[in-house]
Amino acid sequence: MAKVYYVGDWAIMLGPIFAETPFNYAWKGADIFNYGHWLKDALESTGEHQVASVAAWDFYRLPPGRYEEILAEYDVIVFSDVEAKLFQLDPHFFDRSQFGKKPLTFPDRVRLTCEALRAGKHMMFLGGWLSFNGEMGKGGWGRTGLSDILPVECLEHEDLRESTEGWRGRAVQSGHPILQHVDLPAMPPILGYNIVKPRAGCDVLAVWDGPGDPMLAAGQFGRGRVLAYTSDPAPHWGCNFVYWDQYARFWLNALNWLLAG
Repeated sequence: MAKVYYVGDWAIMLGPIFAETPFNYAWKGADIFNYGHWLKDALESTGEHQVASVAAWDFYRLPPGRYEEILAEYDVIVFSDVEAKLFQLDPHFFDRSQFGKKPLTFPDRVRLTCEALRAGKHMMFLGGWLSFNGEMGKGGWGRTGLSDILPVECLEHEDLRESTEGWRGRAVQSGHPILQHVDLPAMPPILGYNIVKPRAGCDVLAVWDGPGDPMLAAGQFGRGRVLAYTSDPAPHWGCNFVYWDQYARFWLNALNWLLAG
């Protein structure tokens, strides 16, 4: 059984806010959404794999040493809507009670991620407003050492491309194992994606039909395999995608290809 550690695609909704008088503002609701349950369910659908779905804020708050344990314990790591700051910063940096004591330094999660992949850990990097370069550059993956293990190149400016009509995929390497028994032209409209560039030495397996931008790319760095899917595996970009009858097959193919490395 493969173990997958899946970071991202959770959200908290606060509100709405009611202004009942000029001096009284009342919150009338709070809810937590796990938008990652579709991908988790797909990867676990055969009973062969186990997925830990983790909110981005819990990844950020991992205590020193815990990420190293996770990298040793899990076979595949998935990042979706996990901006670079969650790798580069630590909550202690904003705790004034820690200032002026011993120097505040912690193991670099970017370095640990890159080293783990080259040593044989496999990874997926998935799209969203906070993935790749992201909205207004907030994703920031290309500005970090993560760029050394991505199978695509990030833009240096906002990379979101969105449409209320959406796009479908078109296979470039239809014989690749990830695309076996997957009919990309039949996929439902995908409402947005991150624009990226192909990377030398890596394979673009599918593109977004029409624009021709990479949709799916794969590569290997050292002993580890890595996959990039440039849209969201969850709503909103994937609000149609998650109900596709081939959704589970697509992600199981992707996971099995990684594990075959």
